[in-house]
Amino acid sequence: MEANLKMLNQRTLKNFIDVLILKSLKKDGAKSGYDIIGLVHGKFGVLMSSGTIYAKLYSMERDGLIKGSWNSRKRVYELTEKGKETIDSILKSMQSNLQLMREILG
Repeated sequence: MEANLKMLNQRTLKNFIDVLILKSLKKDGAKSGYDIIGLVHGKFGVLMSSGTIYAKLYSMERDGLIKGSWNSRKRVYELTEKGKETIDSILKSMQSNLQLMREILG
């Protein structure tokens, strides 16, 4: 039972990693991919691969949601205006998203 819950949590995190990244950048400012891996592991106890995180970061950058720049020896990412609008919309629709989950699981 516990293994199933852990697997579900990992799958959910992987599916919503873009939302987590946007929210984290909005709240805390610029972060590197390594910072995001540490955040996910520290907060949720899930160790995501660097390939998963960096692939998502590159995809989000191509979509114009975040912008990467070099800071010393590492690449850090911050929200663009489009990224700010996107996470604000997601947060505003959170109640309806929760209601959808209740209906799916209810």
